[in-house]
Amino acid sequence: MFQILQDKGYSFEILRHLSAARYGGSDIVEILEVAAKLESDNFETWYTGFHKLAQRIESQAEAIDPARHRVSASNAWFRAATYYRACQFYMHGTSSYPRIDQAWDKQAAAFDKALELMDRPGRKLKIPTEHGFDVLGIFFPGAGNPAGQKPTIIAVTGFDGSMEESLHHVGFAGIERGYNVITYEGPGQPTVLRQQKKGFIHDWEKVVTPIFDYLIQRPDVDDSRIGLMGESLGGYLAVRAAAFEHRLAGVVAFDGIWDFHTTLVAFGEREKVDEELHHMMNQKSLPTAIHWMIDQGLWNFQIDSPYDWIQMTKPMELEGVIDMVQCPVWAGEAAEDIFSDGQPKPVVDALGNKATYVVLTDADAAGRHCHIGAMTFLN
Repeated sequence: MFQILQDKGYSFEILRHLSAARYGGSDIVEILEVAAKLESDNFETWYTGFHKLAQRIESQAEAIDPARHRVSASNAWFRAATYYRACQFYMHGTSSYPRIDQAWDKQAAAFDKALELMDRPGRKLKIPTEHGFDVLGIFFPGAGNPAGQKPTIIAVTGFDGSMEESLHHVGFAGIERGYNVITYEGPGQPTVLRQQKKGFIHDWEKVVTPIFDYLIQRPDVDDSRIGLMGESLGGYLAVRAAAFEHRLAGVVAFDGIWDFHTTLVAFGEREKVDEELHHMMNQKSLPTAIHWMIDQGLWNFQIDSPYDWIQMTKPMELEGVIDMVQCPVWAGEAAEDIFSDGQPKPVVDALGNKATYVVLTDADAAGRHCHIGAMTFLN
């Protein structure tokens, strides 16, 4: 498997942002120039590189007259948003929350400006629930004749993605094919976490059912053709939701996640885990991907103890609920997955003839986690 950088964590994340180029979220050499200056044991170089790039592209966007050059302005604002999101990615284990929150606000503002310049503008939504949080989403009408009802994709990322990033992974692909698309976030995901202080929950039907209830009230949605798509940890979230929300026409899980807890490393008793992991992070002796995952997990779940975080993921499994899934499920597997190796097959086995199982490999240039780098082929 080709790596852009020697550091596997950095290499994957750089490829992730390069992947957004196909659907207007980045440009290639802009990112490679940042990659060339990264230091694997220094997350500050990641922040500085992408923050400077975001500022430069934001300046370009501000210089474009959107009344005369709508497409160019939209492209620039989408790229600026991607780079502001990127810059704070490795900083969640620091105390510099004002800095990362400022970057997040900048990405949201840039993304909103790009939305308004789309052929048929996307609209941000706040969908109330009865569970103590609001679902945040963005509705994008499908291409083609605006009249009549269209099939609709509900799309979510997972452990660390955002509703904005989903547009550049699967959203535009759906819009181009005539689907309405709604990208969204629930508890534990970036904007809900920041604005509502809600960490991850395992019972994701509490998030999806309110979205479904919203969609079936819209005159442009065919309520018999609403599908759910989940990326990364979203592969668990989507299938879990389908076990309880039986109005769904189908689910796409790329990739299938049977038990999130088993993808994490447990070292033993609580004191040992906390002491050893914190020591290794402070000494920078953990691989970048693992260091980031622990920082991100503590952030997502709003917890201080790595041991407690690992324990909080135990309910995030499909054992005991998957038999209730009624719709067909497309479950992907990335042959060279460094995050969730071996997870899709138990999902497929439990679903039986309701599952379509697809293994994508490096022969398809699609063997990485979530088939990143091959989004055109995946879509």
